[in-house]
Amino acid sequence: MVKFVGREVELQTLHQMLQENNQVAIAAIAGMGGLGKTELALQYAKAHREIYKGGICWLLAKAGDVGIQVVQFARTQLDLNPPENLTEDPNQKLLAQVQYCFRLWREGDVLLVLDDVSDYEQVKPYLPSPSSRFKVLMTTRQYFGGIAQLSLDVLQPEAALELLKSLLKDTPGRIEKELAIANQLCEWLGYLPLGLELVGRYLARKRDLSVTEMLRRLKEKRLDERSLSKSKSEGNMTAQRGVLAAFELSWQELEDKDKQLGCLLSLFAAAPIPWKLVEQCLPEENVEDLEEIRDDSLLNLHLLQRKGEGVYQLHPLLREFFQYQCTGLEQVEEFKRSLCEVMVAIAKDISETPTLEQITIVSPVIPHIAEVAKNLIQYVSDDDLIWAFVGNALFYDGRGLYNQAFPWYKQCLEVTTKRLGEEHPLVAESLNNLALLYNSQGRYTEAEPLLIQALALRRKLLGEEHPDVAVSLNNLAGLYRYQGRYSEAKPLYIQALELWRKLLGEEHPSVARSLNNLAALYVSQGRYSEAEPLYIQALALRRKLLGEEHPSVALNLNNLARLYDCQNRYSEAEPLYIQALELYRKLLGEEHPSVALSLNNLARLYESQSRYSEAEPLLIQALALRRQLLGAEHPDVAVSLNNLALLYYSQDRYSEAEPLLIQALALWRKLLGEEHPDVATSLNNLALFYDSQGRYSEAEPLYIEALALSRQLLGEEHPDVASSLNNLAAFYDSQGRYSEAEPLYIQALALRLQLLGEEHAFVAESLNNLAVLYFSQGRYSEAETLLIQALALRRKLLGEKHPDVASSLNNMAKLYYLQGRYTEAEPLYLQALEIFEQRLGVNHSRTVKCCENLAILRDRLPTNPE
Repeated sequence: MVKFVGREVELQTLHQMLQENNQVAIAAIAGMGGLGKTELALQYAKAHREIYKGGICWLLAKAGDVGIQVVQFARTQLDLNPPENLTEDPNQKLLAQVQYCFRLWREGDVLLVLDDVSDYEQVKPYLPSPSSRFKVLMTTRQYFGGIAQLSLDVLQPEAALELLKSLLKDTPGRIEKELAIANQLCEWLGYLPLGLELVGRYLARKRDLSVTEMLRRLKEKRLDERSLSKSKSEGNMTAQRGVLAAFELSWQELEDKDKQLGCLLSLFAAAPIPWKLVEQCLPEENVEDLEEIRDDSLLNLHLLQRKGEGVYQLHPLLREFFQYQCTGLEQVEEFKRSLCEVMVAIAKDISETPTLEQITIVSPVIPHIAEVAKNLIQYVSDDDLIWAFVGNALFYDGRGLYNQAFPWYKQCLEVTTKRLGEEHPLVAESLNNLALLYNSQGRYTEAEPLLIQALALRRKLLGEEHPDVAVSLNNLAGLYRYQGRYSEAKPLYIQALELWRKLLGEEHPSVARSLNNLAALYVSQGRYSEAEPLYIQALALRRKLLGEEHPSVALNLNNLARLYDCQNRYSEAEPLYIQALELYRKLLGEEHPSVALSLNNLARLYESQSRYSEAEPLLIQALALRRQLLGAEHPDVAVSLNNLALLYYSQDRYSEAEPLLIQALALWRKLLGEEHPDVATSLNNLALFYDSQGRYSEAEPLYIEALALSRQLLGEEHPDVASSLNNLAAFYDSQGRYSEAEPLYIQALALRLQLLGEEHAFVAESLNNLAVLYFSQGRYSEAETLLIQALALRRKLLGEKHPDVASSLNNMAKLYYLQGRYTEAEPLYLQALEIFEQRLGVNHSRTVKCCENLAILRDRLPTNPE
């Protein structure tokens, strides 16, 4: 006996309905045979036989006249013998006999089951009166208005698996050995009880047949697989037919137009179908006629399921059945072409930067675009060949789900090359798209040859002056920028910008993109004054062309904010960062790489201002989001690890900072190679960490390597080179190697003044550091001038309460102390200590050191005369 599973709630509901109503019909939401309607009725009858003292009468509505069956049951089971002369009207004779039987039926409540009712009006006259002690239970594949109805759906996945296990109870552990495949098997069967029972019983008979092989056979042979047919040996099954035969009963009741619509629906994916798509596939058909076929035939026979407003779905096995019937339908080729045209048109409208609203709108269509790409691509024209693939890819790519976008771009290249040959513009576009995805994943070495190939192919096929050539130039330049190959990137960006301007005019989104990208290159090179006007132009152009609420506008706001951040123009940067973050969240949702980027950048701004409690949760969110969306091995994950480590370092949380710095460096080296600006930055940061802990032998080679790498990759004139010079000088300074430190400090200061201007926090840092070197050498007059400049600049740029201002006050106090100017030193130490305690806490190393300095000073102060 097979265990009855997955219908416990339905049994309870059914009992409640029968107590509240005189009759109830069991139907199915999915509406086809195989849902276990008869089995549910049988199990109900067994479970409640004790309350039906008057007996249970089971009638087969399809077997013949229900009235005759009632009379026969009464004669054989109740010893009733209804007279022949109850009425003089021969047409009412049977009805009178049925009513006679009901009147004289055994005492107690009675359950009357009518299995597989197809026409309620035919059986209605032979039912007991509603006020009687009889409860009538019907199973049906149709909808009966006015009767309480319990609609069955397929089993839940857990119940389906449990049913499969119960059928294989004689071979325990068989399902557990192939649990994942067993779940896939249940899914393929659409959790349909009939299909599960047939396949389970087949497996029970075939003890050496694995679940994996069973699933393979089903996928290969579909509904023709013998396991889906009822075996003669299965005499204890409630179901009398196999899956194909069960569906065939409903098929036979359909008109030709109904069958045609069913076949069209089966060409869609095994997913919910927005009805508007069906109407678009049949533009010549009257909308109301289609609705009538849908509602009066397919829905009424439960061959179609309504999933929501305007959304319908076929059960997976029923979809297989309709496709099976499509083979002899003359309109099927026309249906396939029409479906492809509709899906391609929608795919073409998917944006390269889709918003959350656009994603929501197109999301229900994506499975059907995928179905075209997988199984109907031969019906798509050459000109539209790429769109079924690109549409799916853009849907995932635009959400930062690169791993899900990748197979679509890859298949697109394979299919276009196979059909169109190696030299075709769509092949070039496919190469370009796949390369951009690699670029997004930080797989630069894989992206470069594809971009070069795409550019060469476009030049050959389209000529030098074509927008697609500009696209390839821009994308190759972007790759070089990400790799730190700035000298190679710049001429390509400029060529792309000139070409777009010439071909598309000044006011075009591609021109705005090009301006933005060239500005980003200049920022990477520390050429801030050149970057700013380009960013402002790009932002204005995008606002004009795309409106205020567009992802590209958010990107420009973020980029301009980053420029201001690099220039210590924090009050200008912060509102732009916040605008960009809010816009990204609104347009793209909480889970998107651009949101992670925005969180990261705003956090870095807060850290620069020592707003650590605000920065930390943003950095943690950004890291978690990047890991979730991009995977553990991505350059952006390395950025987040590095930034979180620097935050911990700034707070003296060294044990938390070190592993993150090491992870970031290892990840950058693995993904970007040894020669990349981000690797140089990571080396420098790890060196700073070791230096602060007195691990000088570990720090020095990293400082030197970082400086050499920055010079090699970025040239002598770059802010990162200046930072490396400054840090190596500070290292030598701390060890008393003043002759080695001084020229490096001077170089760093000169470079920062040249690149960043006189009013920049890095310039203040250089002035401060060189001053400390001078007073360490007893060169007090030189030191004082620089310290005064550094303090004034830091106050102006960072405000009165910034830790770097406190550092300048502390250094000025120390200079006065060394000169014996104790009364001038004390208030400066006190000011510095107050800032350190407020901003960094009493236990921070800078706070503790300042405290120590103040204590030493007070030992030297004159004793109070009192």
